[in-house]
Amino acid sequence: MNKVILMGRLTRDPEVRYSQGDNATAVARFTLAVDRRIKRDNEASADFINCVSFGRSAEFAEKYFRKGTKIVICGRIQTGSYTNKDGQKVYTTDIVIEEQDFAESKATSQQNNSGSVQDNSNSTQLQKPQPDPDEFMSVDDDDLPFN
Repeated sequence: MNKVILMGRLTRDPEVRYSQGDNATAVARFTLAVDRRIKRDNEASADFINCVSFGRSAEFAEKYFRKGTKIVICGRIQTGSYTNKDGQKVYTTDIVIEEQDFAESKATSQQNNSGSVQDNSNSTQLQKPQPDPDEFMSVDDDDLPFN
């Protein structure tokens, strides 16, 4: 079985190209920075993983993904090799994306990508109360569509 699930941030905007021929297919390539759980010398570190998507997934990435966007992907590892212009053999490892989605809201993403912190202490904003994950939500049983 060859299955990979990753969550991280794009290190750059996706690079999208189209294959040639009658049935041109979009191919998106980008690098995902995935944080490591274990810190060395109390410093966070990350792995930078090359990803590629095809077709509609590639077109979606081109339209909506930007540098810094936090996404979650599911796919498979694919290795390959080619000979570069200097005649040296280069080995590659990519994640071929089968599923992809946003890992945070657009507002959170924009806040994290802005690079600046705003002081809203004087503003009058209403804040939605956050539900306690350890508590159940109260539901009127009469409104349920089943018995």
